[in-house]
Amino acid sequence: MKKEKKLKIFLVDDDPLYLKSLEIDFIQAGNYDFEMYTTGELCIENLYKKPDIVVLDYHLDSINKQARNGIETLDVIKRFDPKIPVIILSSQDKIDVAVSCMHHHAIDYVVKSETAFLRLQKIMHNIFNYQKMEKELNWYMERM
Repeated sequence: MKKEKKLKIFLVDDDPLYLKSLEIDFIQAGNYDFEMYTTGELCIENLYKKPDIVVLDYHLDSINKQARNGIETLDVIKRFDPKIPVIILSSQDKIDVAVSCMHHHAIDYVVKSETAFLRLQKIMHNIFNYQKMEKELNWYMERM
């Protein structure tokens, strides 16, 4: 039986309590490898590890005002590798913030809530399935 590949996820949030909450959720879900970072700078320094998905807080500069914010970090990630899917996570429940994130090429926007982890799981599942179908389609197209 073929073992399913675990998704490598970068969790980036400057709120240590929320980061710990996400860690617990991901450990319980069991089929993810993840690394946690408290700043956008740390995330960027580790992009060479090629994450499958980055879950990125919108307000990374709320504690350290000199830190790179979520949008700035998103822009650097996309310059590094435009194919890395980035999901923005935020306590901002404003449509203009979500639209701005999409303009910066975030794949989705999730508001921090009791159901945020379930939404993240669903989005990640969809990303994984899309990537799998894209690989299969490319394989077939190369043979035509």
